[in-house]
Amino acid sequence: MLNNIGPAGLLLVAIVVLVLFGRGKIAGLMGEVGKGITSFKRGIKEGADEIENDRRNAAAEAARDVTPEKEKV
Repeated sequence: MLNNIGPAGLLLVAIVVLVLFGRGKIAGLMGEVGKGITSFKRGIKEGADEIENDRRNAAAEAARDVTPEKEKV
């Protein structure tokens, strides 16, 4: 069904949406979408940073010297 929509059909749909919702409403919606995308990217970055920090901490724990004091030279 959607494969048959050409450029003229998309333009008609865009005009109908603009008439129904108005320019201000669409601009506000796009602003909210932009904020959502930014928040999503920030969350992904913070999650990746947290995983990297956990990996570094685990590596530091594994590399820690646990030899008993009386056996150290």
